[in-house]
Amino acid sequence: MSKAANIRPVTGGAGESNAGAVRRPARESMMGNEAIARGAWEAGVRVAAAYPGTPSTEIMESLATYPAADVHAQWSTNEKVALDVAIGAAFAGVRAFASMKHVGLNVAADSLMSQTYIGVNGGLVIAVCDDPGIHSSQNEQDTRLFGALAMVPILEPSDAQEALDFTRLAFSISEEFDTPVIVRSTTRLSHTRSLVRTGERDAPAPREFIENPAKNVMIPGHARVRHHALLERERKLTAWLADSPLIRWEKGSAEYGIITQATAYTYVKEVAPDASILKLGVSWPLPLEQIREFCNSVQRVLVIEELEPVIENAVRTLGIAVDGKRFFPRTGEFSVETIRQGLEQAGILKPGPALPELAIKSMPRPPLLCAGCPHTTAYLALRSLDARVAGDIGCYTLAAVEPLKAIDTTVCMGSSIAIALGMAKAGTQERPIVATIGDSTFLHSGIPPLIDAVYNQADITVVLLDNRITAMTGGQDHPGTGRTLRGEATHRVDMETMIRAAGVQWVRKIDSYNIASVHQALREAIRHKGVSVLIMDRPCVLDPVKIKGPPLRVRAEACNACQACMNLGCPALSWSEERHEGYNKVKIDEAACIGCTLCMQVCTTDAIGIVAEAPATA
Repeated sequence: MSKAANIRPVTGGAGESNAGAVRRPARESMMGNEAIARGAWEAGVRVAAAYPGTPSTEIMESLATYPAADVHAQWSTNEKVALDVAIGAAFAGVRAFASMKHVGLNVAADSLMSQTYIGVNGGLVIAVCDDPGIHSSQNEQDTRLFGALAMVPILEPSDAQEALDFTRLAFSISEEFDTPVIVRSTTRLSHTRSLVRTGERDAPAPREFIENPAKNVMIPGHARVRHHALLERERKLTAWLADSPLIRWEKGSAEYGIITQATAYTYVKEVAPDASILKLGVSWPLPLEQIREFCNSVQRVLVIEELEPVIENAVRTLGIAVDGKRFFPRTGEFSVETIRQGLEQAGILKPGPALPELAIKSMPRPPLLCAGCPHTTAYLALRSLDARVAGDIGCYTLAAVEPLKAIDTTVCMGSSIAIALGMAKAGTQERPIVATIGDSTFLHSGIPPLIDAVYNQADITVVLLDNRITAMTGGQDHPGTGRTLRGEATHRVDMETMIRAAGVQWVRKIDSYNIASVHQALREAIRHKGVSVLIMDRPCVLDPVKIKGPPLRVRAEACNACQACMNLGCPALSWSEERHEGYNKVKIDEAACIGCTLCMQVCTTDAIGIVAEAPATA
């Protein structure tokens, strides 16, 4: 029996590092992401890297709270770089870790697809967090499909305790079977908090570098041989799963059985506690013989899995009749109610009482940029210039909706500049073509398309929205902030110098809060023949500290209800009860206002001013 087969999830522990550096209670409340980080630390990870992306961000943030002497934790410029850093550490013989959201795995896939042929030296584990329901992503994809594509094991924890345990186990599997391993989470698991029993750190000694070019260097002749090794690894992993701790058969009613995994398992246990359940803690490779045995023990089989019918299709290939997506959706995030309704439709459960209609309705709240967001003025100006705008991924994507409504396309991280280039070369657009991109996104994947645009002599304008932080995911640092993940001072990338080095001749940096300068600079940038880059320079109003100046106030008697300020989409602005010629006047929530003065600059009647300080009292 392999060494990994003897590994069982941790059920106890002193909660104290054997290095003496981290002391925690043996049982504590953790989010799933924190538990994954804890599992990596307990497994002895030495090098960890990530690019922030919800719902995965807290994994690396949490790992960075452990001693630097134990683990080097870093933000990387993108997910491929993060995985390559982890791969390099694994080559060097230490346990290594990378984390990312599902779309980040797309960026890192090129490295993963080669590394799966190579294998590992030190254990290599990748935490990937999917986003069923698309809470904070541009698409809804299923990382389990990557398991079959890359032929790497994908472990599927269902709660925070398993998130810790499975991450620890993943490193043992990685080293035993010479493979990268993915630990898959979802938004619900990543951000749900529950009690976790922690253990001690067990860091194995570093291994010697493997001097074997035939294994480490993926040229065609070597890769052909390694492909056969990959197939042999699949066979061994499948055999190991027969007795692994990742497969759990909970015997119950013989009338029906449910095959499930991840957070769906917790909902199934609540809705159908008497069911026979086959809980799969792995989605590749699937334990087909165990699945067949389970199906033969019950009269009817249902598969309950979020997103794609991965398990359901595998069961069908065994020639077994099974229900799944006929009753459970392929889109969105599951809940207890989703499972209940599906089992009612399947005739497993009797319909329950209808939920009462609530008389109270929540106030509709459109997604808006923050009060005083420095991105606002760029899109206000772009809309007035009737520009065709290729947007990117960041807070500023909210400018696609009312009231700014100034973004025409958004595809994925770093795509805006190349999309603008393609539009320009198509020759069909008479409007100015502009790409907008944030500072973190620019460093992530915006530099190569900028070089491409210069190289191919595109006539486009790039607006670099530099708020000096990775704002959308909570204010993480990047190479343009001058700070590392642990807050250490480091070199800060000079955006303007780098852009000029790419060959851009027209580069200008302006203050985002000067509306007149923004309009004028954009007009000049658009008139320039070739690639022009306008850097909008203002820090985020929330991160790393909340910026707040003297609030503003509307003098109601001077307001003519022209609504010019409302076009900013600032959440501190709203309509008052007072009216002018049938239209509501405007008021400012002084508690929400940060004093950015944008509304004061666009006011047509000088009705907005700074709130006077109250006189000092004796």
